[in-house]
Amino acid sequence: MNRRHFLTASSAALAAASLPACKSKGTAGSGEKKTLTVFTWADYLSDSAKEGFEKAHNCTVVIDTFDSNESMLAKLESGATGYDILVPSSYAVQALKRKDMLQTLDHAKLPNLKNIDASYLAKALDSKMAMSVPYMMAPTCLAYLASKVKDPVESWALLDRADLKGRVTLLDDMREVLGAALKFLGHSLNSTDPAQLAAARDVAIRWKANIAKFENEQYKTGIASGEFHLVQGYAGDLIQVSEENEDMRIFIPKEGTTFSCDDLCIPKSAKEPDLAHAFINHLSGAEVAAENMEWIGYRAPNSAAYSHLSEDFRGSAVLFPPDELFAKCEPIGDLGDQLPLWTAEWDKVKTA
Repeated sequence: MNRRHFLTASSAALAAASLPACKSKGTAGSGEKKTLTVFTWADYLSDSAKEGFEKAHNCTVVIDTFDSNESMLAKLESGATGYDILVPSSYAVQALKRKDMLQTLDHAKLPNLKNIDASYLAKALDSKMAMSVPYMMAPTCLAYLASKVKDPVESWALLDRADLKGRVTLLDDMREVLGAALKFLGHSLNSTDPAQLAAARDVAIRWKANIAKFENEQYKTGIASGEFHLVQGYAGDLIQVSEENEDMRIFIPKEGTTFSCDDLCIPKSAKEPDLAHAFINHLSGAEVAAENMEWIGYRAPNSAAYSHLSEDFRGSAVLFPPDELFAKCEPIGDLGDQLPLWTAEWDKVKTA
């Protein structure tokens, strides 16, 4: 997921207050300071969550960042080591699991797993949290300008509006665009059925006729400035720029969408697996998770944290959609050896 934090952090004391006393070697007062190295997305950990963990565990948290799951996978496959925590999207976790690059988690060291939202786990790719723990999630949405889009319907069908031609953008991402077309047609966004993919391709080509361009970054400022009237984008980005333009409306299409989740996992090459488990447990604490998600601007699937959120955050119909709509949303799955089916159809969309 693309991500930008857009809400201010709560106090550092809130995060620190929920930390358990540390008894392991390397904790506060032991004199030995360890390093935990985290490979993650930019701006994806609040200062309070980081500093509270460092203080309680007498350690230093070092952050290294990646800008896509594919670049993260490529770096690890090229032999990069030294990471104790990885924060890939769920489908990339499955790819790492297939390549035997992850440790099995020790649930005895993760008492805060009881806080994880059971409704999300029911559809998670690693529902038993054997290799990963959900961290942050957010949907892919549509956003439009109310003054420019007359008689809108909260559906992917809005992309068929010829009157918006040249004022629309789609993400430059085959899983998002073909996935949206599949949902529009009533199929799973992870379908590998050739006929369903061909039909989704045709829908995407039809939508392409209306767009100004495929765009992963400038759609945010474009809709805020009024250059674009309808965009497909990530919830956090869209909520952030909506603060600059009160004419914006953001929604999850009624057919459902991708609800991407990034997960916490431990690579087999981790030098500090015990400290890594402590870090996952820390971020899964109710108060830490609440402070951290308000700072980042995404939803942690952590039921115990919800009561600690501000009313504005908890009231977001995009981050906390109605149950019946959330039931239609899916995480992006790992396609494995079926990936060429998708890339072949996407190539046809891009060259149409």
